[in-house]
Amino acid sequence: MIRNQKSFFYRGILHYYVRWIVGRHFHDVKFNTVGVDPNKSILLIANHFSFWDALILYCVNIKLFKKKFHVMVREDTTVKLHYLKFGGAFSIKKQSKDMMRSLDYASQLLHEPGNLVLIFPQGKLYSCFTDNIVFEKGLMRVAEGARGKFQLIFAATFIQYLKSKKPDVTVYLKNEECEGTKLDELRSNYQRYYNAAKTEQSQITL
Repeated sequence: MIRNQKSFFYRGILHYYVRWIVGRHFHDVKFNTVGVDPNKSILLIANHFSFWDALILYCVNIKLFKKKFHVMVREDTTVKLHYLKFGGAFSIKKQSKDMMRSLDYASQLLHEPGNLVLIFPQGKLYSCFTDNIVFEKGLMRVAEGARGKFQLIFAATFIQYLKSKKPDVTVYLKNEECEGTKLDELRSNYQRYYNAAKTEQSQITL
């Protein structure tokens, strides 16, 4: 696996670059507030539909969560965009011996209250108009390995063109209980929240 690497120089460049590129390409990024426990890390799980997902949630983290950002990324993407490791990305390669190491590493990160770990449980890109959210099994290994150390937050992100030439982003956030939850139950809970957020998004009028 490819781990994220510390570099104040490169991390600083990526920090300002991400804020700049998101601000340049989107008219607005809106999100609701949720309570943040300073004594716990955050496991943020979100839908995955575009290149922009992690960048948008990075900006939400800056404004709301204020944690050290980490994101699980497919290994082929991490190899191609090698600079991502300086921005908190670490790799996972499905159906490999390294896969468990990546999941255990994510759990280790969640033992530190100052960290946020973003995981896209779908495992690959799906349209933001999809009706069914698929969860890969590895998510529960991460959660069980850091039991009691983190707060779980759902994120459902949607991009929509409204009045501006640039699209608007809306991120719906929700604190969720995770203790004792099975994968199917967690997926069902996220599915319900995703459906509700999608319905609310479709009712926006200006």
